[in-house]
Amino acid sequence: MKRKMEPRGGILERPLSILALQGKVFGRESIKFNIKDLKFERNGLIPAIIQNYKTSEVLMLAYMNKESLRRTLKIGKTCFWSRSRKEYWIKGSTSGCYQYVKSIAYDCDMDALLVKVRQIGVACHTGNRLCFYRKIV
Repeated sequence: MKRKMEPRGGILERPLSILALQGKVFGRESIKFNIKDLKFERNGLIPAIIQNYKTSEVLMLAYMNKESLRRTLKIGKTCFWSRSRKEYWIKGSTSGCYQYVKSIAYDCDMDALLVKVRQIGVACHTGNRLCFYRKIV
């Protein structure tokens, strides 16, 4: 018998939905989480660390606003807000290198997200497997 995935702590497991975020019953527990509780920066953005769900390798960092987070939850693929282009973008929509969301967690201060994904292809727009390929030390 397959067991339903349930939320644990600050982690929102798939399937994700806006109803789950609004405090509706999810599995056997009631989630007391609301997007409005997250601490977005003055510009309305929150950093989202994107991590490979199997290897825990950090793939990239991007920014979300409330709407891009809602879109991510709705479609199950990462959606971000482009600070330079001032528009929403779904990772992989032009490259085919989609990121399928497995879970989303928020940190203790509620001002950053950790998004675990199944990465298709490379994560970096430069063609590298991940964005953190340059070393300082």
